Amino acid sequence: MNTDILIIGSGIAGLSLALKLAQHYRVTVLAKSSLNEGSSQYAQGGIAAVLDPFDSVDAHVQDTLIAGAGLCEEPAVRFVAEHAHQAIQELIQMGVPFSPALQPDSSFPFHLTQEGGHSYRRIIHAADHTGQSVIDTLIQTVHNTPNITLLPNHMTVDLLLDRQRQECIGAYVLDKAAGQIFPLKAAVTVLATGGASKAYLYTSNPDTSTGDGIAMAWRAGCRVGNMEFNQFHPTCLYHPQDRSFLISEAVRGEGGRLVLANGEAFMHKYHPDGELAPRDVVARAIDQEMKTRGIDCVYLDISHKPAAFLQNHFPTIYQRCLKVGIDMTQQPIPVVPAAHYTCGGVVTNLQGQTDLARLYAIGETAYTGLHGANRLASNSLLEGLVFAEAARQDILSKPLTQPLKNPKPWDTSKVSRAKERILVSHDWDEVRRVMWDYVGIVRTNSRLARALSRINTLEAEVEEFYRHHLLDVDTLELRNLTLVAKLMVRSAQARQESRGLHYNLDYPDMLADSHATILSPLAS
Repeated sequence: MNTDILIIGSGIAGLSLALKLAQHYRVTVLAKSSLNEGSSQYAQGGIAAVLDPFDSVDAHVQDTLIAGAGLCEEPAVRFVAEHAHQAIQELIQMGVPFSPALQPDSSFPFHLTQEGGHSYRRIIHAADHTGQSVIDTLIQTVHNTPNITLLPNHMTVDLLLDRQRQECIGAYVLDKAAGQIFPLKAAVTVLATGGASKAYLYTSNPDTSTGDGIAMAWRAGCRVGNMEFNQFHPTCLYHPQDRSFLISEAVRGEGGRLVLANGEAFMHKYHPDGELAPRDVVARAIDQEMKTRGIDCVYLDISHKPAAFLQNHFPTIYQRCLKVGIDMTQQPIPVVPAAHYTCGGVVTNLQGQTDLARLYAIGETAYTGLHGANRLASNSLLEGLVFAEAARQDILSKPLTQPLKNPKPWDTSKVSRAKERILVSHDWDEVRRVMWDYVGIVRTNSRLARALSRINTLEAEVEEFYRHHLLDVDTLELRNLTLVAKLMVRSAQARQESRGLHYNLDYPDMLADSHATILSPLAS
């Protein structure tokens, strides 16, 4: 197979770019599961943008810089904030059903909410299912757009490279249904594969978040940045029947309070903004309360708000909690932190270009300098939209030529079918437990050293299995996840301070002068 543009990933970044480029080129979109099974689908809160006349781009920039704890690159922050309004207008024109303003005579026709770290109401949302509404609209539009070939249930094995010319020429792709691997040649390849929060035992992310794009780019020779900064969302539902459901930041934005079982509030002890403090502060505060008191969870209480208001603003959360016997209009919601967002990723410029010619990375897969040491709430969907447009402009500014090298077929002559799967399933479980226990919200040098030692062993085991057996999705994901876990640990060891999402008890202070952690495969 061959195509003009190969987009790996079908979240908000990948689908947005596909729609923009299909007007000019043949576009192929790969999704390793269904088209809508990615982190974008589960984003509840909304999209940050300056839409209120009393708000300003400067304020959005400043809020992002503060949340990023001194490690954001201001040109990237300003670039995103300045292009946010255009991105939202495109979604409105496309028909995304954003929630209307509470007052019909409002200067802006849609409701804006406020979330932690923001100094203004600037979060446009579709109730509490913004991601789903945006993805549903994008998928419907993609299906009605010529020049786009959709390949769901196709997982990328690795990037195709022309080493002589130092360029990416496509990817090897596993057709899950047929069990066959084939080369897919492309003039331009775009990684839009999301993050790697499945490296942790407890996460708000779907099973697809295994760091595939980051791992493939590293193996291809690209640098990665700030992999030590893994955001733990402060409030995931804590219930034996449902441990991966996110309770949106917007619940706290609309007045939800974090309390202990006896109703005692505690966030005022940790930050003057209380529940609206940046996520890293709130997550550490909850973690501290749980460890100090020996409790399994804390509670998020918004029952003081009218029931109709909660059912209207948070219908998804309300119904999901009801399924496990929790009525948020009457009682507090038990919550714990869980791995949520990968702030680091493949190093790119502001056009989405990686270190490798013909290869782009956009969305959570990329490191642009936007998020620094901690991502500001609702800047994630925005990042995907803005950099999809930036990549579009860059791709269209150059002549599109097919790579000269033709890829070889995938060789399975020296591999066999695995006789047992216990090796894969055991390593899957172990790498995630190691990361949760040793590379979590609070770290130490000894924990990181132990994590790296064990992950190095696991990586060798997985690589041995990979080279000698027919491949399936579980093996490929485990290979990627183990590599990305190692990059996270190495990055954490390199940062000898505590900043943002990285808190090391052996280096509790913040350095006066600090920089991004950039790892290069050429130096490994």
